[in-house]
Amino acid sequence: MDLHANDNLPDFVSRQVSEARRFFLNLSPDGESPVEVVCGGVELVEPDYVIDRDDFPYYAIEFVAGGAGTYSVNGRHFQLSTGSVFCYGPGANHEIRNQRGTEMWKYYLDFVGTRSVELLRTAGLIDSAGEYNAVTIGAVHELVDLFELVFKNTNEDGPLVAPICASLVELLALKTAQLKLPEGKSVPRSYATYERIRNHIDQRFLEVQTVREIAAECDVTPVYLSRLFGRFSDCSAYQYLLRRKMNYAAGLISDGLLVRDVACQLGMTDAFQFSRAFKRVFGIPPSHMQGVRKN
Repeated sequence: MDLHANDNLPDFVSRQVSEARRFFLNLSPDGESPVEVVCGGVELVEPDYVIDRDDFPYYAIEFVAGGAGTYSVNGRHFQLSTGSVFCYGPGANHEIRNQRGTEMWKYYLDFVGTRSVELLRTAGLIDSAGEYNAVTIGAVHELVDLFELVFKNTNEDGPLVAPICASLVELLALKTAQLKLPEGKSVPRSYATYERIRNHIDQRFLEVQTVREIAAECDVTPVYLSRLFGRFSDCSAYQYLLRRKMNYAAGLISDGLLVRDVACQLGMTDAFQFSRAFKRVFGIPPSHMQGVRKN
């Protein structure tokens, strides 16, 4: 459903944004399934952004990936910053405001279903008293990746899209619970450095070969770089670099390029070294992948 033009947006979708990507999966859910995804999006809000509602037809999870603001729900007040996750739903009087001098960048996901409240409780977004709540998570990029995975699946066609997206809502609740910081804690400043380095690797993985090169280009020491990945990632900086390289290589091999040519594109002149690295990541040699493609 193409409702991206402002004139065609449902009334509950804010127009106070400078940039936005949105999807609309099912605007007429019956609510009888465990989880039904209605719609979602990511927004870069305008400086004067204000949402003030007395009610909302669906349950909603919102996630602040950058910037700051405030959130009030049924008389409770929360400060929003990078890593904040909050929710609201039917009967919730809520207000969301951008903090002057910043531009919040936030994701949202609207859904219904018989398990909605249960999932929000699991995530810590409904507390023990049954009140809507806000929490802060530590590994911001993990929730960004998860929301982007929802986007990716809504771009697909077929009967499995809706159940896949419903499963991702459950995963979102579980990841929020897993990544939640203790009350009163905020995302440490060092996380911004980690994010900057990770984004640098994403941009430069074809050119750089070692952690030392990455550290030098990002103006940190190799020791500090290793500490950052040890704290905020499930892998080392080198493993992350290697994964980026091998994922790219797998795409090239699937397109029919020869192993030696792929190795050359990655700056690895030794095809045997490339094959060992590929097998270390995927468990199979690249030649096997070529064989599967040909068959």
